[in-house]
Amino acid sequence: MRIKLAHGKQTELILLAKKDKSWREVSRLLNVNIGYLRNDLRKEKIFLSDTLYSSLCKLANKNFDDFILQKLNDNWGRSKGGNNSVGKGNTKNIFLPEDSAELAEFYGIMLGDGNLTKIKSYKIGTYQIRVVGDSRYDNSYLTNYVAPLIRKLFSVEVKFYKYKNQNALSLNVYGRQLVDFLIFKGFKPGDKIRSQVSIPNWIKINTSFLKACLRGLYDTDGSAYKLTNQNSYQICFTNYNSTLLNDVRNSLLSFGIGVSKISKGRDITITRKSELLKFLNEVGFSNFKHLDKVKKWNLSPLV
Repeated sequence: MRIKLAHGKQTELILLAKKDKSWREVSRLLNVNIGYLRNDLRKEKIFLSDTLYSSLCKLANKNFDDFILQKLNDNWGRSKGGNNSVGKGNTKNIFLPEDSAELAEFYGIMLGDGNLTKIKSYKIGTYQIRVVGDSRYDNSYLTNYVAPLIRKLFSVEVKFYKYKNQNALSLNVYGRQLVDFLIFKGFKPGDKIRSQVSIPNWIKINTSFLKACLRGLYDTDGSAYKLTNQNSYQICFTNYNSTLLNDVRNSLLSFGIGVSKISKGRDITITRKSELLKFLNEVGFSNFKHLDKVKKWNLSPLV
């Protein structure tokens, strides 16, 4: 449920709840991303969820119910997506999950190595999602982690395709409902760089969702390695989407993880031991090829 307050009252409520606290302290108390709270919510770009509204009223020690103009159902998109997907042709019914850390991690995987295709046609359309990895290094991750995650989230059949004469393995799922659902959640079909896909607000507002999404991004577009001729290590995120690069960098900084500026228009790196430990403990990896590497670094018993 989303709460629409009279103009200016959402800002007033947030500032009243903040009082003499820092933005970081308030974001921690509310369990929301600091940038999302200070910019999107404070500037009334996005309505408050009913849970966040209640928490803010409690912090502010004041009830703003008299200023509520409208309560919007948060589930309309799931119903709409399902209804639109049922009709002519062969449409497979799938389970459309609630927002969760697992869904956010899958979304991060899609932002990294995923692709969405939606081609409408009079008789037969093409609706599919695809996650492509290196068949030499990502086979176990795709088959033993990503595929089970997708099956658990959506109750769908997952298929694999090995590219001939290439070191590439593709995980494919077909279905209009799934495609429509992901589009509703913020993903865009086609070229991700051209469309400048980014981390959506439903993920940014929740710290556990955001960390899970970052994990999916680093599992797919991240790398971990020892620096040549040095007793030090580095974790790098590489992507050519400038909007996504800034999203990832700002998200890491919001968690207090030191990260470099964007280099060569594609890379952000974490190098200092203290920051590597923060990343591994706050975000971490699910991809086995990364996990195997960082375990050998022996940076901390927590790794």
